[in-house]
Amino acid sequence: MPETVAASRRGTTTDLALIASFAALIAACSLLPALNVGAGLVPITLQTFGVLLTGAVLGPKRGFLAVLLYLAVGAAGIPVFAGGNAGLAPFAGPTVGYLVGFPVAAALCGAIVQRLPRAKLATSVPLVFLAGLGSSALLIHTLGIAGLMWRADLSLEAAFTTDIVFWPGDVVKNLLMAFVATAVHRAFPDLLPRR
Repeated sequence: MPETVAASRRGTTTDLALIASFAALIAACSLLPALNVGAGLVPITLQTFGVLLTGAVLGPKRGFLAVLLYLAVGAAGIPVFAGGNAGLAPFAGPTVGYLVGFPVAAALCGAIVQRLPRAKLATSVPLVFLAGLGSSALLIHTLGIAGLMWRADLSLEAAFTTDIVFWPGDVVKNLLMAFVATAVHRAFPDLLPRR
């Protein structure tokens, strides 16, 4: 077998293993005990930590696919969503916006991190933090608010008030994500695909 074919197969196998592993990581983060606050419509979990870490470590394409795999596994009936939920019901409830925002937020975070200078990536905690927080704010929270308005029949003000409860935790989770992602990139400098 030519060397390039063997390298390509090894790369594909590695990609599949990473996608599956990070989908499992997101599931594990989702299944840790949730904290219900406010109206209790959407629980606080480590899900967003797992989603954004996936994007920051794997890059946009593999990060998006890992989160999509996680959502597909949950939609298929495996109880991997927050609180052990599964099936299509979470996609018909007030959490739909957050779930839809997860894969695109992972992709955006991964795209931003992938564009950081390689020499500084392993020490760029503030930049990785901003990539995660920005992706979360722009996509997860915005779509989450839209989902709350649509499926919980909340006004924009009420949906925003419900969502704002998640922000302090998201800041902490994104800071933790940035430290973990930079540590992974220090240990495995070639893990993030080159653009």
